[in-house]
Amino acid sequence: MEEKILVTGPTGNVGTHVVRQLLAAGVPVRTVAHSRNSIEALRKAGTEVFEADFGEPGSMHAVFDGISRVFLLTPLVPHMVRMGATLVEEAKKAGVKHIVRLSGMGADAAPGITLGRWHREVEREIEDSGIAYTFLRPNSFMQTYAVFFGESIKNRDAFYLPAGDGKVSLVDTRDVAGVAVEALTKKGHEGKAYTLTGPEALSNTRVSEILSEVTGRAIRYVDVSDESARHRMKNAQIPDWLIDVLMELYQLHREGATSAVLPTVEQVTGKPPIDFRQFALDHVEAFK
Repeated sequence: MEEKILVTGPTGNVGTHVVRQLLAAGVPVRTVAHSRNSIEALRKAGTEVFEADFGEPGSMHAVFDGISRVFLLTPLVPHMVRMGATLVEEAKKAGVKHIVRLSGMGADAAPGITLGRWHREVEREIEDSGIAYTFLRPNSFMQTYAVFFGESIKNRDAFYLPAGDGKVSLVDTRDVAGVAVEALTKKGHEGKAYTLTGPEALSNTRVSEILSEVTGRAIRYVDVSDESARHRMKNAQIPDWLIDVLMELYQLHREGATSAVLPTVEQVTGKPPIDFRQFALDHVEAFK
């Protein structure tokens, strides 16, 4: 019987699809969760679930037992680096042979932005551990528009960002998961760092045009000032540290620094990446 693969962050934008695609391929999956709803849903999906909390390192000991391959996703929190280091240490103790780490585009840039530096620090922890690795460095996710801007689009026919006319080669999380599954189940990906993008770079004006065509309504992109964006996020109860992280990212988008289009998804998976129109069609209910 094939060995189980451990998937951390199994209910998030990427982890959900990693779990689905592994199970669809007949690969047994172990997941880790701590909320009752998540545990029940993951069990119903067919995974072995360990109840643990990343914030309590002691609860993670048993999670890695008998595991040789791990999809490592850590939540975006101020202590992400410390959390990542703890998980890598536990993986090493348990004899894990290969870690596929969800990082971020530009993690290797210097000096980079805060989020990129955090990702790179976790990458270094993995490199220093001696465990074989594959780093996935995706651009911003298409799913962001459904998850974070869906309500605004539904209720106001608009979404608001301080991103100017900058273009971003948005990537679908299903494609990110597809690359992860290839790296977890096939040889030849060890020691690689894959930057993942969609098939085209889009401005938010173009995104709004596609959403308008798909929904049959006029959807507007409103380019707001940094001050206005900060005010909106503060009103949404987003913590100051996360606002700072996001504003750095939006500046990169505004400058066109995340517009590169790369063939990595198709090279690794053998399938062309999903474009934004297909994403919008598949998630149209999030915008109606």
